[in-house]
Amino acid sequence: MNNQPVHTEIPIVSSAEPSSLRLIMTLGIAGFFSGLILVSAYVFTLPLIERNKEEALQAAIYRVLPGCSRYDAMILKNGELVKQDKNAAGQSVSRIFLGYSDSGSVIGFAIPASEPGFADVIRLLYGFEGTGKVIVGFEVLDSKETPGLGDRIFKDKHFVSNFTALAVEPELEAVKTGAKVKPNQVETITGATISSKAVIRALQKSLKEWRSAIDAYVQKNQLTYNQRP
Repeated sequence: MNNQPVHTEIPIVSSAEPSSLRLIMTLGIAGFFSGLILVSAYVFTLPLIERNKEEALQAAIYRVLPGCSRYDAMILKNGELVKQDKNAAGQSVSRIFLGYSDSGSVIGFAIPASEPGFADVIRLLYGFEGTGKVIVGFEVLDSKETPGLGDRIFKDKHFVSNFTALAVEPELEAVKTGAKVKPNQVETITGATISSKAVIRALQKSLKEWRSAIDAYVQKNQLTYNQRP
């Protein structure tokens, strides 16, 4: 009887590498669904983001115009200020806001402005009162300036206080901290000069854009500004 062990050869199955076409199709499908998810998330969240921005803007209007109880959105049409049609609200147009007191007197205009800062575009809102030709309030709406430095344009109370009774004539002027001697001067922030000067440029450019239309509208409609204490 033959007791020799029997050797059985096990065939080695080589796994074939996936084809380039299959890899491309897999990546394409994965990319398609990833893009679909991103687009769906964007479409879903955009109205919420825009609504939050609008609510933040509305709240800021009352803060930069002390004493304001209601306001009208105003747009430029053929070079003149006109009230924005409520049905057209939300459209991407440049707007300013005419604020009134309870008695119906004009408090002033809340005006958006923007300017590139150190890190990104700084977006802000300020209140302008035409009788005294002064800025009466100021608030940063959006800023990505450096924490601890550039973000002091809205955290530094002394800097913000520059804009409670800031004369706009002859024009805004940046000066070092402690060097303010004129009502049109703004004391910049030590260590954040770029950001603070960007705020001043934003205000100056915005005034240049809107000032003549504001003056013409007030005169044409014989509006009277609420007396400031």
